Amino acid sequence: MNGAPAVEVANLTVKFGDFTAVDDISFTVGRGEIFGFLGANGAGKTTTIRVLCGLLPPTSGSVTVAGVGFETGEMGIKRRVGYMSQKFTLYDDLTVEENLSFIAALRKLDDATYRRRRDAILGFIAFDRGLDAFVRDMPGGVKQQVALAASMLHDPEIVFLDEPTAGVTPAARARFWALIRDLASQGKTMFVTTHNMDEAEQCERIALMRSGRIVALDTPAGLKGSTFPRPLYELEPEEEGAYGRMQALRGRPGLEYLEPYGLRFHAAFEDSPEGAGLMRELKRDFRLTEIAPTVEDVFIRRVEGREA
Repeated sequence: MNGAPAVEVANLTVKFGDFTAVDDISFTVGRGEIFGFLGANGAGKTTTIRVLCGLLPPTSGSVTVAGVGFETGEMGIKRRVGYMSQKFTLYDDLTVEENLSFIAALRKLDDATYRRRRDAILGFIAFDRGLDAFVRDMPGGVKQQVALAASMLHDPEIVFLDEPTAGVTPAARARFWALIRDLASQGKTMFVTTHNMDEAEQCERIALMRSGRIVALDTPAGLKGSTFPRPLYELEPEEEGAYGRMQALRGRPGLEYLEPYGLRFHAAFEDSPEGAGLMRELKRDFRLTEIAPTVEDVFIRRVEGREA
């Protein structure tokens, strides 16, 4: 991260009555970084993003977004951020031009600035349909790109993408992530929430949130290494009855981690005589293959908190 961070969060706490939604979290996001923000539903992600977008004041702690904090007024933050949700934030019964001009009016862009920004952004995303096309007639991947353009009309420094590729085809998702990388290379900070672990792998750093707190923050490779310091194995049952026996192993000495993964299991073993013995025992009923951990393995262990 070069220069001042795009986002600085220091001891942020947000309470609603007696309920603490965000509990004393701190982190920074660099300018031009693709930053992933992952957590289960109810972990506090949305509340944090509402604060970072200038929509909700913190109960305590501080945030600085593009060099601006709440002490300057929330509009200072709002002018510097863009937001795109999984619902595309577009009106189906309006044309592309009507949607974009409406958003420009909300952002108080003058006509000349709007047209210049509109043409530049639509050119950047390679939009090849007419401005008079109705949103309802466009496929999901094209809607998604237009929604991204709408979120960037006012040239924000930071773009918050909340589950941006939900419900689109894999090809459209790949094109969208190519746009994200291109924008980041131009200095835009991309702050992404996703439940798609393949997308999380493409982030430069990932924060994992659980019960209002950040439980881990690192690069994807760093998270995998710290979460699984010992080898991870995929276990494939040799016969149907092996599945039930595997579930009974939870809590056995020597077993560090165990989770079902489709019709197989992922497991890690302690570096101990018990761990070695359990591996020998399991080889009677399972094919054991050492594998590289994924962000999904990290998410299951660190966020969902299921341990053997």
